[in-house]
Amino acid sequence: MSINVEARTDPPGDAAHVVEAWDLKERIRREEGVLQQRRGFFTDAYRRSTTHLLYEDDALVAFASIRRDGYVLFLAVAPDCRGRGYGERLIADAAADHRSIGCHARTTNEPALGFYDHLGFEVIRRIDGYYEDGGDAYYLKLGGQTLRDRLSEFVRR
Repeated sequence: MSINVEARTDPPGDAAHVVEAWDLKERIRREEGVLQQRRGFFTDAYRRSTTHLLYEDDALVAFASIRRDGYVLFLAVAPDCRGRGYGERLIADAAADHRSIGCHARTTNEPALGFYDHLGFEVIRRIDGYYEDGGDAYYLKLGGQTLRDRLSEFVRR
């Protein structure tokens, strides 16, 4: 069975898909305890960023909101759609527009840390008490001359 995947983009100032993105983020928060942003913060950050979205048969299954400087504000892939390369594809889309990509991840979020490590992100520093709930984070970065080469390799798979 072939899955039809459609890519869409909300540029800065456009929040056409923000409600769907919020709903997916909240589903992940309820199931996994991550992506715990407040709605106002989420909506404002979404509107200021470029958001790459992936749909399967008109259902949002993954999205990434990227600031102008290449910082990943949000990256979410529906739990039942993981392992399909959607996270890699979203990071590759972001990398097409930026020389480096940065993000924060909870020090306790092993799946996210494994994903970023798999892509070649490096831990730059640990930030204690980074999250509103007091949780600690790592600041991660992917960059350099090989960024596009590494990510295009993932997309070709």
